[in-house]
Amino acid sequence: MRLEIFYKSGIEDGRAQGILSSLKQIQGARFSRVAVAEVIITDLDLPRERLFSLFVDKVVQDALVDSAFALQADFSQWSHLSEISYKPGVTDTLAITAREALRHELGEKALEGKIVQTAKQILFWSQDPIPTETMQAVLRSLHNPLIQRAELISRKDWDGGSRPPALYPIVHAEGHSDCETFPIASFSDAELERLSKDRLLALTLEEMRALRAFYADPKTLKARALAGLPPQATDVEVEMIAQTWSEHCKHKLFNATIHYEEGGKTETIHSLFKTYIRATTEKLAPQKPFLKSVFTDNAGIIGFDDETCLCVKAETHNSPSALDPYGGAITGIVGVNRDILGTGIGAKPIFNTNVLCFGMTDTPEASLPAGLLHPRDILRGVHKGIVDGGNQSGIPTAAGAFLFDESYTGKPLVFCGTGGILPAMVNGRPSWEKRIEAGDAAVMLGGRIGKDGIHGATFSSLELSESSPVTAVQIGDPIIQKKMTDFLLEARDLDLYKGITDNGAGGLSSSLGEMAESSGGIRIDLDACPLKYPGLCAWEILVSESQERMSLSVDPAKLPAFLALAKKRDVEAAVVGEFQASGFIDIRYGGKTVGLLSLDFLHRGIPKLELPARWEDPRSRIQAGPVEGLPEAKAALLSILADPNLASKEALVRQYDHEVQAMSIEKPFVGEKMDAPSDGAVLKPRYDSWKGVSVTHGICPRFGDWDTAAMARCAVDEAFRSHVALGGDPDQASALDNFCWPDPALSASNPDAPYKMAQLVRACRGLQEACLAYGLPLVSGKDSMKNDSTLGGRRLSVRPTLLVTLMGIVPDARKAISSDFKAAGDIIYLLGDSNGELGGSAYERLWLNSKAKRPQGQSQYRPSPMGACPDLDATKALGLYRAFYRATGGRLIRSAHDLSEGGLAVALAESCLGGRCGASIRLDALPGRLGDVDPQNPEALARLLFGESPARLLVSVRAEDRERFETSLSGHNFQRLGQVEKDPVLNFSLKGTILISVGINEIEGAFK
Repeated sequence: MRLEIFYKSGIEDGRAQGILSSLKQIQGARFSRVAVAEVIITDLDLPRERLFSLFVDKVVQDALVDSAFALQADFSQWSHLSEISYKPGVTDTLAITAREALRHELGEKALEGKIVQTAKQILFWSQDPIPTETMQAVLRSLHNPLIQRAELISRKDWDGGSRPPALYPIVHAEGHSDCETFPIASFSDAELERLSKDRLLALTLEEMRALRAFYADPKTLKARALAGLPPQATDVEVEMIAQTWSEHCKHKLFNATIHYEEGGKTETIHSLFKTYIRATTEKLAPQKPFLKSVFTDNAGIIGFDDETCLCVKAETHNSPSALDPYGGAITGIVGVNRDILGTGIGAKPIFNTNVLCFGMTDTPEASLPAGLLHPRDILRGVHKGIVDGGNQSGIPTAAGAFLFDESYTGKPLVFCGTGGILPAMVNGRPSWEKRIEAGDAAVMLGGRIGKDGIHGATFSSLELSESSPVTAVQIGDPIIQKKMTDFLLEARDLDLYKGITDNGAGGLSSSLGEMAESSGGIRIDLDACPLKYPGLCAWEILVSESQERMSLSVDPAKLPAFLALAKKRDVEAAVVGEFQASGFIDIRYGGKTVGLLSLDFLHRGIPKLELPARWEDPRSRIQAGPVEGLPEAKAALLSILADPNLASKEALVRQYDHEVQAMSIEKPFVGEKMDAPSDGAVLKPRYDSWKGVSVTHGICPRFGDWDTAAMARCAVDEAFRSHVALGGDPDQASALDNFCWPDPALSASNPDAPYKMAQLVRACRGLQEACLAYGLPLVSGKDSMKNDSTLGGRRLSVRPTLLVTLMGIVPDARKAISSDFKAAGDIIYLLGDSNGELGGSAYERLWLNSKAKRPQGQSQYRPSPMGACPDLDATKALGLYRAFYRATGGRLIRSAHDLSEGGLAVALAESCLGGRCGASIRLDALPGRLGDVDPQNPEALARLLFGESPARLLVSVRAEDRERFETSLSGHNFQRLGQVEKDPVLNFSLKGTILISVGINEIEGAFK
């Protein structure tokens, strides 16, 4: 039975319009119309009325059963038809939902052995013949061949009898019950390396040698003999060790011993994490009593008030998003939601964030290496994944950013974050305390296990290449996860479980392996794990990262009540083992032990890396040549506003739901028409309190071309000053660090690794310096260290990138501040020093592009002749921020906007756009190092208008509050610039000379 569902004639189909719009970017794809039908295919036999009642919205949709909508009168005269479906074994979330609907309608028994599949059919109309190669390009833009299949039928072939298949192939896994064994104890080094490569273990030779020593150890041999195991390693054990020791899970580079060279001196650093990240928080902790749990759980936990805690975490999902943008991104966002669910004894996700970094969407197709998805298609898929992951889970997307840079062409950076709320006490105990004890049942909750997501952890620990595995891709199902979330919060409050964590990278091998540290051991029964289909090998069951799963410890006395509630709430739960105090992980399958690993070796047996780091002054790599050919000031302003990094993302952001859960105070867009950018989000987590929380970000990767230490300091300041600009308390904030780096481990194929490692060291130092100066503790974080790809013989590496995510307290959300100017006559001030730095700026990027100097995927990005990037005087800045915060308490501030990309000119344009007003601005004698600027000097004017000095705020106050405001800022650098004007024109003058006069309509036209 085949059901085709489509929109009625005369009803606009946004999906079809979106496809038609996207196809305009493909040369030669000239279509006049597109139509879409959703297809449900099943071997069930149901009356038409029952199908329609389940799946068809009769107000706007029509449907056909076992008949083609392509033959209907309203859809005749098409030229091509495509039907897109998932490949066998790939999670089809729509089919899961359709099956669920049928189960509720018919009962479980009626669906036993029955098939439910979905597909999407697209019709294309074209008056001109479309070449076959053009249609193939169209199909490549509409589906991902890694996980989907696409049938293409021309009208001629259709008329000749071609039709999409009635049923697509169902998966038949080819697993085996017997485990493969490897005599690792007798392997040569070459054999060890071949095993690691062939099985995608992503382990170094030193790590493989540690395995060899472990399996040759008499203690190991004795324990194996007692368990009935052969002396050889089993595939189950090897795979579990590889997942646990992966860079993704163990953060080996951040825990390595690094020999850092600079200026002829060498310093040894024992663990970047301990030296710079953890030490920062340890130094600040005595002054920050709101810190409850840091670095020991899935997310950092802080106190919000006496009764409530908040937690926050951000992850990256770069490698999966490069292979399957939609699946990678949706898995990233629902995965970090599960991090929050697994924090403490369980937190409720209350907001999402996303910062998404892509290659340039105007990249010529011909310039891309073979096998690489176009940045335009990656953007489309990643964005759709983020939209579906958040909206369908009922979690608002509060804040984020889009970045575009040539260096992200090889691999996008997909930062997904989530914040959560939990009671300070749960059932009489602090909510951040877990209990996992010997004798507890090990329970797996949520989705079933399949081949999707196998080797996800090890795959993301390698660079992207033509051999990257299909099985690493996962597709999340937010509907299943929403049901699981609601069940878990109910079970938490009923005290039905004791400990919880998410099943993320490495699947059960990681989640149960980590939990077993608390009890002292575990027995895992793989036979008890619910599977999507039969035939999986034991090791596949153990390491699969199939989505929507959590692992829990449950008191046996409360197990019946736990399982009964799970069944009532329609969430699948299975007892898959028992926590023990044996000191071992005992893995069983087919009624026997197939793996036995000591906890000590698994978690502490990994050899420590020793890596070189050599810092070179980037000025030695400056391209020679004068700074000439600078654009005229007004043209530069409009061009920068139209730059993809600064231009409005409203069309993308409006697809996120930021109102669900009803907490949003400051939103992504502000102003009279709600179309000007805000500095971040302010949320009200409790309905009975006006205490708010801010969410902001800092990221400035191009500054790293000069110095990653300055880049890190400026990223911290950007997040911090945005928090302050929103009305946040400078002394009540905490942060996350997320590093995404090109591979800094030296190898024959990576000869410049010591410089990239030196960049990482300097970034960690800069992060620590700024956080200590601001009193900003780091509560959690993540690193992704293999952001390279080698495709078609070309190596593409991302720019070193640090994202700082800040969550802070806004004591009274009613006093939150937005960036838009409010009324004519308000006085405009610039707070902070303007030093005119253009290195790494939006203006520099504009000039480089105009000079055709855009770098194409090189591993080291050279600074330009425009001079150094900005850097931070944190002590000076903090005093200014505290003075500003005191002024917000007196309600002196009408608007505040942080100065970041584009500098002063762009900030003024955005604030005027929000207020639908103009401003008269005098740029004489700004505080800072610029000095006396000549209006006839183009470079000096560029530094004045577009320099990106940090620690600056654009503020407006009522004219009658001028004296009080200036008194409150006494002792700090600020300058009165002018005033807000009713006439919608922004005028800049210097020494009586008009530099720029630009209307709001021009600003809006460029920005949008």
